[in-house]
Amino acid sequence: MILDLEKVYGADAESARKRLAVLEDRFKENFGADAAGEGGIKFFTSPGRTEIIGNHVDHNGGYILAASITMDTVAAAAPTGDNIVTIISEGYRDPVRIDLDRLDRVPKCKGTLSLVAGMLEAAKKAGFAVGGFSACVSTKVIPSAGVSSSASFEMLIAQIINDLFNDGRMTFPDYARIGQYAENHFWDKGSGLMDQMACAAGGTIFLDFSHDDVKYEKLDFTFDALDCSLVIVNTGKGHANLSAVYSSIPDEMHAVAAELGVKNLWETTQENLLENLVRIREKLGNDRAILRALHFFTECSRVKEARQALLDGNKKKMLDLINESGLSSARWLQNLYCDEKEQSITLALLLTEIFFAEHGCAAQTAADADAPRGVCRVHGGGFAGVIMSIVPRELTDDYINYMTPYFGRDNIYLTGIREVGAAQLAL
Repeated sequence: MILDLEKVYGADAESARKRLAVLEDRFKENFGADAAGEGGIKFFTSPGRTEIIGNHVDHNGGYILAASITMDTVAAAAPTGDNIVTIISEGYRDPVRIDLDRLDRVPKCKGTLSLVAGMLEAAKKAGFAVGGFSACVSTKVIPSAGVSSSASFEMLIAQIINDLFNDGRMTFPDYARIGQYAENHFWDKGSGLMDQMACAAGGTIFLDFSHDDVKYEKLDFTFDALDCSLVIVNTGKGHANLSAVYSSIPDEMHAVAAELGVKNLWETTQENLLENLVRIREKLGNDRAILRALHFFTECSRVKEARQALLDGNKKKMLDLINESGLSSARWLQNLYCDEKEQSITLALLLTEIFFAEHGCAAQTAADADAPRGVCRVHGGGFAGVIMSIVPRELTDDYINYMTPYFGRDNIYLTGIREVGAAQLAL
């Protein structure tokens, strides 16, 4: 399906049109005016994502409520008729060039080059057609900050492969598995499928990872419905060199699961953990692992409660559940910081809570239960990166101005939930 810009970008359609026109010119400058052939240049988009509730549970078979956001990655692309893939990305000096006949010679863990090669290999192994293409890419998704810039790029490439070579027969779960394969086998990154699914499917989705084949369900929810804005604050420190602290979360949850006789926590229950808590605590000597396992169970319960609330039309319940989820991440999951002296996530959350308190809209103390309330939480993987702030719409500008002296205006992003995921665009 090829979507009109108004369908994807709404009031920002004209701005998107100009952005794509610039990308079209760049394509012609780099590949030649006739490079697209009779089919012409095709345009593609893939959004970033926000994780609403379900922090660090996918790797143990849990549930997540996530959504695509208005930040996106776009491409102008065309098939070449040969087996050479060339991608030029804005902001990167060297293009990515891959010979489909020599995928086995592409080195691993070499950034975008390896990622694209991994996706091409995964698509071929899954039985899909691949071919040579040229593309120019530009993104507005914040890199290394918890809104999945890599997954946005991956789903963009998957959309290109699907539309140029497979007549649209690939599904969004196919996209996600191809992206996951590339990260697992060509980046040595043990990622799940949440980021990819949220970017690919679009809108707000309920994800169930308790099956080998991830299940997802689209739900009706945006923050606009609560008269609130979604603001992402980049606290200034990226996710580089944090693999060990991220890995500690699934490792510790799996250690608890193993003591309960299962591989993943979804195969057991909170009641079973509490019945065996004294023994496991003595055996592991790691209280944090137990706290993280308890976070898993309570977080999955919150996601199911949120899903039901949305099915019942009770969207206001979402703010309470998001607030509870953020508190659980801070207290039990413990992913706000990994260095006691560097706590940018914690500082950003405290400053936001001060702002909400001063304006009478803090989640816990707002006088009018029906009035918009402010909620903030760690976003994504945590330890560094960004926070999510859900701000009453009339206070959005005030909040951005309040946070600017601390983190810089360029690190504060007003965004929102986007209903469209990865797609081909009609310019």
